Amino acid sequence: MKTRALPALALICAIGLAATACSDPTAGSSGDSGADGKQAAVDPTARLDGVKLTMWTAQNTVNAPKQVIDAFEKATGAKVETQAIPDLYEQNVPTKLASGDRPDLMFWQPSISTLPFIQPKQNLLTLDGEPWEAKLGDTEKSLGVIDGKRYAAIVTSPAMLGVYYNKDVFQQAGLSEKDFPKSYDELLALGHKVVDKTDAAGFYEAGGDKWPLQWQMQVQLTDLDKQWWDGLNKNEEKWTDPVVVGAIKKYKEKLLDAGLAQKNYRTGTFTGQADDLWNGDVGMVLNVTSFQSQLQATYSTAEIDKKIGWFPIANSAATGMYSPDQTNGVVAFKTGDEKRQNAARQFLAFWLGPDYADYIKAMKIPSVQPSVPTPDGLPQTSKAQVTALPTAIGVFQAKAIVAPDTHLYLADMIFGKKEPQQVAQAIQDQFAQVAKAQGAPGF
Repeated sequence: MKTRALPALALICAIGLAATACSDPTAGSSGDSGADGKQAAVDPTARLDGVKLTMWTAQNTVNAPKQVIDAFEKATGAKVETQAIPDLYEQNVPTKLASGDRPDLMFWQPSISTLPFIQPKQNLLTLDGEPWEAKLGDTEKSLGVIDGKRYAAIVTSPAMLGVYYNKDVFQQAGLSEKDFPKSYDELLALGHKVVDKTDAAGFYEAGGDKWPLQWQMQVQLTDLDKQWWDGLNKNEEKWTDPVVVGAIKKYKEKLLDAGLAQKNYRTGTFTGQADDLWNGDVGMVLNVTSFQSQLQATYSTAEIDKKIGWFPIANSAATGMYSPDQTNGVVAFKTGDEKRQNAARQFLAFWLGPDYADYIKAMKIPSVQPSVPTPDGLPQTSKAQVTALPTAIGVFQAKAIVAPDTHLYLADMIFGKKEPQQVAQAIQDQFAQVAKAQGAPGF
């Protein structure tokens, strides 16, 4: 999945609309826990004849829960209807909620920058202490939590950000695994070797689709510690910090201006990125797991293993980065109907309990539960990402209370409309504007 942020004005509008849902008489309804504050035990396969649940998804993920829905309906007698919300999903969902419409379940990005836009405290069931929570891996446990309360079940692993490379191009350049970089500067040096020794470009940049532009900058911010991000979220640090400006400047001067990207980087596309890497027209692509999915939709595991490799990278280490996306999390709503609320909890218990091994096998994806093995048959690139996840560093969507549209401002830069300092200032302005609209302390 793509990791993206909504435009600032759209987010502010969504916040204002979603806030009206707080007056909904069902918003404060019970269903979170019993009198003792603990959840009653859930039988994942208890009969639910006559119960009907609705689940909202994005248009491009309407089939993602199909396997678990079919299995749950067969096991319990319940019915689960999926409803695809038109794009932009992240903008239209808060608007529908504000109108009083709400589902029982919904896919939603479980990050601190996106989960707040559906007003979890007012609208969602808390899921602390559910039987599946303790089974999650450490990285997954960190997702779906706001102010110490769990509001999202984590059903898939967050996307991994790293470098996909063409093995033939690397061989032509005389490169092997011993040459894998341990810093961003070494990654750029690797790009120069590809350009100098082959006919391929070092990297493919997708200026036409814009959203992948953020990754080269993101990798360079991994040395910023938790204290810095905490300060940013309190308006004590700024996106105009010299480290951020320096990352933007390095991307422009050391990669784009230095000729390490393909010639049409201003108009390059996500699909073109996959095609050019596969054909050996470029040596490397820095992107998230949606790129992996793009390859798997076209080529077999054996074909991918033969042609494409993957390695992790951060600013000063060979460490991967994780990026939450919309299909990682499923939330359950307070609807005022105890029977449906309990059934929604049961659906999640079934998904992450007796059905989970079958679900990930059908989806051909890594497991979020260390006790449930990742299915066989995944490409080596995917296995490498599974190995890198436990030590991965979160992208800023997982650290900042607002995920600004860095890709749009970087696109302005590559078209000559903004200088690096202006890009950083635009990011800061949007961040502060949305944080203030959210009512974040310090703004």
